[in-house]
Amino acid sequence: MTVVLLVLLKMTVTVIIFGIGLDSTPRDALRLFRHPALLLRSVMAMYVLVPLAAVGLVKLLPLSPGVEAGLLVLAVSAGAPLLPRKLLGIGDGAYIFSLVVVSSVLAVLLVPVWLEMLVPLFPRLPHLAPERAALVLGESFFLPLLAGMAVRWLLPGIAARIGGRLVGLAGLVLAAAALTLLIVNWHVALEVSWQGVAALAVLILMALIIGHLVGGPNEEDRTALAVACAMRHIGVAVVVATSLPGARVAVVISVYIAISVAVTLPYMRWRRKIATKTGAAPK
Repeated sequence: MTVVLLVLLKMTVTVIIFGIGLDSTPRDALRLFRHPALLLRSVMAMYVLVPLAAVGLVKLLPLSPGVEAGLLVLAVSAGAPLLPRKLLGIGDGAYIFSLVVVSSVLAVLLVPVWLEMLVPLFPRLPHLAPERAALVLGESFFLPLLAGMAVRWLLPGIAARIGGRLVGLAGLVLAAAALTLLIVNWHVALEVSWQGVAALAVLILMALIIGHLVGGPNEEDRTALAVACAMRHIGVAVVVATSLPGARVAVVISVYIAISVAVTLPYMRWRRKIATKTGAAPK
């Protein structure tokens, strides 16, 4: 049952990426390259500062092996494929989409590099070859993204009608699959303990703060990068988790999904209030 739910998690991520493709253009993907300073800040926040924060948490807090491994896997699995612009309603849509593409491309190299650097410190972490990461991202990200963009090009009217609905529906299925995974593995979920839940919540909060501070002077970019830092690449994280014995890391990922929603929503409400007061509501 656990294996089926993990497959369902990956499939829903793929559907979400297809929905994002329905709402995006090739020009959107290149947006970050026209703003190199923002590109550098975004990569630094997602692939350097957030993983370092996770390493610090693991070193400071007494966590169980499953929580420790899960937290580190999530921290190094940077990339923001769950940031559909219309679903979250935040910031510059072109920046968000470009961030999704760039961060996912970099995951091919940087996720295996991070894991290799951390294995001497945390032997429980698995080895993930770059070619394996490339295969995962190709199957779960680039193919559905290009398929969605192709449908948008060929059938723009249909793409406009179904894109947001498809993403919303897949998001609900993703949440339901994560919840079911927790229920099925309730005994494992209990092992996460309040310390593990607190550690995951602190990591998400730190990720939000890092993205918010590093995002630069543009308020929309700061909001988008903060949420992107809090969201991790669930597809990559699930693949890494399945290479570890047992269901502990997979359950931690499900707990992370639930906590990320609980922590991120208040931040989003606050940012929308700020945008409303300044007369620059998120797009």
